[in-house]
Amino acid sequence: MCGIVGYTGFRPAKKILINSLKRLEYRGYDSAGIALLDRKNISIFKKAGKLEILEKNIENKKLDGTTGIGHTRWATHGAPNNKNAHPHFDCRKELALVHNGIIENYESLRFELEKSGHKFKSNTDTEVLVHLIERYYNKDLLSAVKKTLKKIKGTYALVVMSKEKDLLICARKDSPLLIGLNEKEKFIASDAPALLPYTRSAYILEDNEIAKITPENVQVFVNNKIVKKEVFKISGEIGAIKKEGYRHFMLKEIMEQPRAIRDTLSERIDSREKQIYLKEINLSTKRIKALKRIHIIACGTSAHAAWVAKGLIERFLRLNSKVSLASEFRYEDPLINSDDLIIVISQSGETADTLAALRLARKKKSHILAITNVIGSSVAREADDVIFTRAGPEIAVASTKAYTSQLVVLCLLIIYFGRIRGSISGQQEGKMVKSLIDLPQKIEELLKEENCLKLKKYAREIAKQDHVFFIGRGLDYISVMEGALKLKEISYIHAEAYPAGELKHGTLALITKNTPVVALITQKSVREKTINNIKEVEARDGKLYIITDKMDNIKQLSNRLFLLPREIDLLLPILSIVPMQLIAYYAAEQRKCAIDKPRNLAKSVTVE
Repeated sequence: MCGIVGYTGFRPAKKILINSLKRLEYRGYDSAGIALLDRKNISIFKKAGKLEILEKNIENKKLDGTTGIGHTRWATHGAPNNKNAHPHFDCRKELALVHNGIIENYESLRFELEKSGHKFKSNTDTEVLVHLIERYYNKDLLSAVKKTLKKIKGTYALVVMSKEKDLLICARKDSPLLIGLNEKEKFIASDAPALLPYTRSAYILEDNEIAKITPENVQVFVNNKIVKKEVFKISGEIGAIKKEGYRHFMLKEIMEQPRAIRDTLSERIDSREKQIYLKEINLSTKRIKALKRIHIIACGTSAHAAWVAKGLIERFLRLNSKVSLASEFRYEDPLINSDDLIIVISQSGETADTLAALRLARKKKSHILAITNVIGSSVAREADDVIFTRAGPEIAVASTKAYTSQLVVLCLLIIYFGRIRGSISGQQEGKMVKSLIDLPQKIEELLKEENCLKLKKYAREIAKQDHVFFIGRGLDYISVMEGALKLKEISYIHAEAYPAGELKHGTLALITKNTPVVALITQKSVREKTINNIKEVEARDGKLYIITDKMDNIKQLSNRLFLLPREIDLLLPILSIVPMQLIAYYAAEQRKCAIDKPRNLAKSVTVE
């Protein structure tokens, strides 16, 4: 993995491929490359490192070819270096290929191919594909690809080109791929932003589909039969993926959270009646009332949203709820049945583990509700119901506005279910709805310059440290898990989150003089208990950074305090994460880290 682009048409392909790859840089990568058909020969140019290195390497080369493919790689098999970068050649340099995914049986295939005389140049699993296609290739590229796909096990989105003029073949299984449509030119991309400058019309390739693409035509095959595809209209603004004066996309996206939340609430709240309306939900009232359990599946930051939801579901709906990490779900032999509601959460809608979990839940005949940010994504298409977060494009690898938008959708869902089940009264719903309406304004208050300056000061101190601890109780513990993850992701500081009550069970051994500890206190039911835990840190001369919605009896514990606006318990996890996002951002800025594209991480994890 990570980013695929392709073009065939009437314009020089080099510029289009480079510009399209730039629009996929946010996904994270460690090398980049392009292949061009130029004067009946294929030329490959690839470099480890940032795309600008590749761009500089080819800027003075006269390359007028109008067909080509490109790739940004995030290493899975083989180190991130020039030889392992994509595209890959066959032995005769008649074929070139790019690939996202993992070929599980590549070792046995490579052994077989080497035994028959094929010479490999890289350590990747991908190179097996181009040599297999070479074995079957007899001036019919489509046929060779079809035969190759029958031999492999694993996941793939691939595009292959040959010396045949103006022809690309692509295929997909468990990894996203789109075909952009214009008259007399066609585009390929693994994500919609790469297509936005050129077209808003696309085919979404489905699993096990193969496409034959020329400038004039696209034919899509399943089991050797041509299938009719519906044209998908890509939404989104080109300007939305510009920094607009911000130094980094992450800061821009933190600042966009009030807008993202307003958009997510739009048309789902009747402000006059103070009621929630979720037209996206097709579950009957009878089915909602009969629910016995809600099972939530997610990865990474989305999993933290799931854990917050679990606590709120059990409190406000009095329903049993379980959270599973998508990467573990399939291997747990999960106890789910047709009466359960399965909620899957994925910002991109293409996370491989989440998709696999969704498909397993589908076999159990459970009703599946997806929460995602991307219209047309695999998760959105395969779920029974889908609620879109409307956060807009999120470019930085570290999720911010997508996370808070997910929490808003989950709150809407809980209030909606609570009214139907009778566990939330009309009066309670009215209060909750009013708080949701006021939420964007309260986040705007948090993002005011004086607050940012205070958090920046704290972050500069934290940036000098190698270890930071985050503590909280109840929902605060889940929030500090997300806060610690943000700091780890982008500043590379070792950060650990602990339930505050567990400090005395081992972790206090690590708290010494000036050890930074970020403490979150918003949960009324455990407030005094958390304060006692904070005093344990103070007694060991730890350096405390306290985030709270109520100062009263904690002022004497630290002079590093940050006050949140008062809010109902339901929404405090949304408010409390904002200062921790900013601390992480400013600490990473102080340490001069690659904030939007941290090392070793990808925005959308499309391999298991």
